Amino acid sequence: MGDRDIMTEDQPTEVPPEQPVGWRARLGRFIRPRRRWCLGTKLVVTATTGWLLFVVAHLLVSGRTSLWAPLDLIPPFMFVVVPALLLVVAPLARPARWRIIATLVFTLVLGAGQSGINVATLWHTPPPAPPGAIKVTTWNTEFWDQDWRTSDGNRYSPNFYDYLRKMDADVYLLSEYLYVDTSAGDMMASKWTADMALRIDKAAELRREFPGYEVATSGELITLSRLPIVAQRGLDMTRWLPEEQKAVPEVMRSWPTSYTVETLRTDIQVNGAVVSFYNTQINQPPLDWRLYDGEARGSNQYAHSRREASYRALRADVEANDHSVVLGGDLNTTPAMGMLRLLPEKLVDHTQALPSLYPVSYLSGVGELWRIDWVLTTPDVVVHRYEMPGAAGLSDHRPQQTVLSVGH
Repeated sequence: MGDRDIMTEDQPTEVPPEQPVGWRARLGRFIRPRRRWCLGTKLVVTATTGWLLFVVAHLLVSGRTSLWAPLDLIPPFMFVVVPALLLVVAPLARPARWRIIATLVFTLVLGAGQSGINVATLWHTPPPAPPGAIKVTTWNTEFWDQDWRTSDGNRYSPNFYDYLRKMDADVYLLSEYLYVDTSAGDMMASKWTADMALRIDKAAELRREFPGYEVATSGELITLSRLPIVAQRGLDMTRWLPEEQKAVPEVMRSWPTSYTVETLRTDIQVNGAVVSFYNTQINQPPLDWRLYDGEARGSNQYAHSRREASYRALRADVEANDHSVVLGGDLNTTPAMGMLRLLPEKLVDHTQALPSLYPVSYLSGVGELWRIDWVLTTPDVVVHRYEMPGAAGLSDHRPQQTVLSVGH
């Protein structure tokens, strides 16, 4: 072996310099799975991403357009149940499990406020009622004492007034003070139209059944009070309606307040102070899922516009009112619906005083899934008890019974 061979073997081999890695390559390494995802992982990732996009979209547009309104109807607890169920299976998606879990936890926190779950009831204890506290009942009676579900729809509930009296409220905020003409449509199919409303006058019965109570009415709303009523008026929402909806429909012109009023304000003397009681029933939310149909979209827009106008009329009056305020009634709005943002800012929600972890007030045919009835007050009103008992088969809404005091 010659010297040249020795020198050649001992000479170190040159290593080519490492090529710089571009940002596209580095990003690709980060997001590209190390191995191909199985079908289960793909499904979990797709469901997680889809639910996150739904929650974000819901928070942005709910209550602002009738096109989203049908999606508002999902049971509010779904905002917690869906991500919770996905969290159960997320660990099985091993290649992406930590990213999925982090996304689901974020989505759960983002949607928890829409769920209607009353976590505060676990630690909140309402203060005991002081002397002078009053009882207030608010209830959607479902066509007063009419038993419209019977074959002819003309029977009446003999225990209706007994049920009301048993509550022994100082103030009753009651809605659907009317009958329905069951011969004019299919109520079981929820095909309610304005020409089916029948105006009623139960003044004689009320004087007999509730002696000593004063009565205020406007449209389909009625307030009974054993305390002195000093003023009353319905809140006309016409100002906030679109131009094409301002005129009272011809079939309702004999009873115009049934179209223009969805809130009755009654000022009542309570222990020397005037308290404004707002008895409210907001129009039903848009219910038609057939957004491909122009007539259905128009019907949904009509309902959405009336709801928004009613909320704005209520907000304007409450914000200009210097009295203490108690608002109770059927808002036809779940905790998940963005329309709640239109409530007067100075009102306090008293859900935490309810003993239920998931309060429901609407007794639908598919189960008790929704809460659409509310009690809110100004901060100077204290709620000492808040319950939603059964309706004894008289209505599809639970009544709301509260004990409250002012200025304590």
